[in-house]
Amino acid sequence: MHERPEEDVRRDARNLEIGHSAMRWAGDHLEIEVEERDTRLFNPIHRRVAGKVRVYPEALNRTSFALDPAENHIWHCMAPRARIEVEMEEPGLSWSGTGYFDHNRGSEPLESGFNMWHWSRAHLKEGAVVCYEGERGNGSLFASAIRFDRHAEASHVELPAIAPLPKSKWWVDRRTRSEIGVAEVRKTWEDTPFYARSELDSKLFGEEVATVQESLDMKRFASGVVQFMLPFRMPRKPA
Repeated sequence: MHERPEEDVRRDARNLEIGHSAMRWAGDHLEIEVEERDTRLFNPIHRRVAGKVRVYPEALNRTSFALDPAENHIWHCMAPRARIEVEMEEPGLSWSGTGYFDHNRGSEPLESGFNMWHWSRAHLKEGAVVCYEGERGNGSLFASAIRFDRHAEASHVELPAIAPLPKSKWWVDRRTRSEIGVAEVRKTWEDTPFYARSELDSKLFGEEVATVQESLDMKRFASGVVQFMLPFRMPRKPA
């Protein structure tokens, strides 16, 4: 919840520590320890946010995918399907359910490589499917659909039809893919001037599915207004 200086980041092959929070592989699962303070705007009392999240992959995928021809941006879906357990100390909440685990890495800032992207993920009866598309910084377009079987083996499949979505409250353009070209926003979880993340009802490969979808506008992110606002939502703080 805070940006931290380089010296507060520590990592090795199995561990990542950022300030007082950490992620580490613990046998058959990924354990995430959260120790932070919330960043409610205009509120001087920043509550403690602390607890553990455990991610148990059903299977691990070892294949990464380049999002641009120069391979400056790499996406890796490590666990297309997973079981998660959440145990928070503060606030006192706990739950379990299904999850997903991926990460992006690159040799340049995202705003240098992309103008916009749309991403979605849905669990199927067996495996999962991820649709990725957008516009790179040079104006070229990219789009792909990747299906993962129950062993997390990946294969490129035909892209479902484009399903337009209403703009977010901040007027971020959104779109997804659905077998009949129609999808419905069930709930928007995060809505910012440059990013929206939502839950959708859609249809993929003959199945009615709940889809997690995100749209990211990097031109907006790089604008002076948004860059001025970011420290209020994600302040820089030493450990």
